[in-house]
Amino acid sequence: MPVSRRTYIRRRITVFGGLGLGLLLALYLPLTLLAPLPSASAVPVSTTAATNAEIDLAWPTFGSSAIGAVGFPGILASHGSQKPRTIASITKIITSLVVLSKKPLDTGSSGVASDGPTITMTAADTANYHSYLARNGEVKPVAIGLTLTERQLLQVVLIASANNYAETMATWAFGSNSAFLTAATAWLEAKGLTHTSLSDATGMNPANKSTTTDLVALGKIALADPVVSSIVSMKSVTLPYIGTIVNTNKLLGIAGVTGIKTGTLPEAGSCLLFASEIHIDGHDVTIVGVVLGGPDHPTLDAAIRRLLASATPGFRVLPVVAAGEEFFRYSTPWGQSASAVAQKDASTLTWAGTPVSVSARADPVRDGRAGDRVGLVSVIVGATTVTVPLTLDAAVTDPGPWWRLMHPFG
Repeated sequence: MPVSRRTYIRRRITVFGGLGLGLLLALYLPLTLLAPLPSASAVPVSTTAATNAEIDLAWPTFGSSAIGAVGFPGILASHGSQKPRTIASITKIITSLVVLSKKPLDTGSSGVASDGPTITMTAADTANYHSYLARNGEVKPVAIGLTLTERQLLQVVLIASANNYAETMATWAFGSNSAFLTAATAWLEAKGLTHTSLSDATGMNPANKSTTTDLVALGKIALADPVVSSIVSMKSVTLPYIGTIVNTNKLLGIAGVTGIKTGTLPEAGSCLLFASEIHIDGHDVTIVGVVLGGPDHPTLDAAIRRLLASATPGFRVLPVVAAGEEFFRYSTPWGQSASAVAQKDASTLTWAGTPVSVSARADPVRDGRAGDRVGLVSVIVGATTVTVPLTLDAAVTDPGPWWRLMHPFG
C-alpha cells in the first residue's frame, strides 16, 4: 500500500529530528564534560601586621648620643643635638682607616694580614713628641732609629691614643699632613660621611667634627676592617721601646663591649665610639653607638652601660607569620571552599618600633590538592622583607559530570 504523504513527512521529521538530537548531544556532552572549570577568585581575609612596640632608652643626660647595629641600616635611635660636634681622638679611627686604604696590610695564603712594612723613627718624630707634650697631648716615647711595623704604629695610635704617633703614621703614608687631609676628605666623601670634617690627623684640633649619625656609620666601617677591629678590642700590648700600653677604653670586656675609640678634649668633653656584642634568641647582634660631650670618662662609661642595658631588649625576634594563618578564601561555583594559608612560621630579628607591613597575592583556583602553592605573603619589617608561600588548606576537586551537564556555562 502506498505511504501517505503525511506519514512520509512524519517519518522524515522523526529521522532528521533524531539525527539533529544526536548531533546536538555529540556536541553538548564534550563541551560540558570536558570544558575548563570556571576559576574561583581569591578573596582577601582581613589580617593584622605583627605588633612591634617601641621601647624607652636610658639616654645619657648630657651631650649627644646615637645607637645602631651591624646589619641594620643607619641609626636606630638618637638623642640630643645631631649637629656636628668636636670628636677629639675618635679622629684616629678615621686616620687609621685612611692610612690602611693607602697602605693595606697584605694578606698571605693563610688569610691573616701581615704586620706590614717597617717604619724608622727620625728627628721629625722626636720633634712631634715634644710638640704634643708641650700642648698637653697624649704621647708615647719615641727615639731616633726606633723601628715599628705598620701594625705596631696602628696599635700605639688606636690603643694608647698617642698623638705623636698618629701624626707620624699619617705623614709616613701620605708625605705630609696636607696630603693626608686631602686623602681623608676624599675617603669621607666616598664613604658617605658627609657631615664629618678633619683639620688634623690626631683629633687635638677642635675643628675635627662629626655627627652621631656619621660616627655610628664610621663604627660599622671600623668593625668591618679586620685590622682595626682586632686592634681596638685589645686591652693592652707590649711594643719595642714604648713598653706596655693599656687601652684608653675602660669599658672593654664590660657589658659585651669590644671597642672602639675614646676621645677627650676640653672642647669635646669625654667621648666614646663603642661596640657591644649581645645575643638575642640565637642571634648575635653587634650594637654600635656613640656618646659625645660627657663630663668625664667614669660618668660617660656608667651612662653607656645604662644605655646598653636599656637597648638590649629592643632587639627581638619578631614572629611575623604563623603556619596555617589564613590570607585568602576561595568559594567555587559548585559549592566547595578552601583557604590560602601560610606554609610555615616566619620570624625576623628586628629593632623595637620598626614599622611592619603585610602584602599578599594569590592566584585564582580551578582545582588543586591540599598543599598546592597558590600565592605568596610578604612581610616588610624596616629594610627586611620576609616571604612565605601560600598553599591550599583543602582540596578543590572536579564537581563531576552531573554538575557540568547542569551548568554548561559554568
